[in-house]
Amino acid sequence: MSHEDRIAAGSLVKRHRLSTRIWHWVNAIAIATLFMSGLGIFNAHPRLYWGNYGANFDTPWLELDRFPGWITLPGSYSLSMSRQWHLAYALIFAFALLVYMIWSLINRHISRDLAFRREELAPRHIWQDIKDHARLRFPTGAAALRYNVLQKASYIGVIFILIPGIIFTGLAMSPGMDAAWPWLTQIFGGRQSARSIHFIFAFALIGFFLVHLLMVLLAGPFNEVRSMITGWYRVPPERRTGEHGQ
Repeated sequence: MSHEDRIAAGSLVKRHRLSTRIWHWVNAIAIATLFMSGLGIFNAHPRLYWGNYGANFDTPWLELDRFPGWITLPGSYSLSMSRQWHLAYALIFAFALLVYMIWSLINRHISRDLAFRREELAPRHIWQDIKDHARLRFPTGAAALRYNVLQKASYIGVIFILIPGIIFTGLAMSPGMDAAWPWLTQIFGGRQSARSIHFIFAFALIGFFLVHLLMVLLAGPFNEVRSMITGWYRVPPERRTGEHGQ
C-alpha cells in the first residue's frame, strides 16, 4: 500500500509543489495576455490561408469578422501595441515552460505524476474514466491526489504538443527566423500555414483552459484553488457504496 493510499479522507495534505504552482499562475496570466493580444493582431487581417502566401485577393480557408475590443489587448485597435504585448509575454511564456520542464525533470514530477502506468492504459480503465467524467463523478479519497488517465493525457498533450506547437509556429511566422532557422517555416508548410496552425492551437489551448475552469468549479473551487495557491488540499471523503447509481 502506498503512502497516498494510507491518507485518511478529510486530511489536509500537500498536493502541488511550488514549481507547479508558480508555473500555473504565470501561465494563466501569460495565456490570457497572449490570447487577447493575438486577437488584436489577427484583427489586422482576419483571414487564414495555407502555404507561403496570403493577401486580400487570395482565397482564405477561414474568414472571420474582427473580434470586439473587449476581448482584445489593447481594447482599441492598435497593431503595434498588440504586437508589443504579444512579444513581451511570448518570452515569459516560453522561458517559463523551459524552466518548468527542466525543474520537473529534476524533481521527477513528470515521471512520477504524469507518466502512464500500464494498468491505466487498459481499454476498460480508460472507458471507466470517460464514464466517470461524463457523470461528473470526481475522484475521492486517496485517488483524488493522483492524476487520472484523462488528466494525464490532456496535460501531456498541452505541455508537449500544444504549447511547443504554439511557440514554434510563432517563431516560424517571424521573418527574422529566416536567417537563423530557414527550415522552420518549411516544416509547417509555409508562413501562412504556420499562422493557421498557430491560430488553431491557440483556440485549442483556450478550450482546454475553459474546460479546466469548469472542472474546478464542479469539483469544489475553494479546495481546488487553495491547493494551487498554497499547495494544501483537503482529501475528499470516500464515495459511499451505491452513490450516483452505483
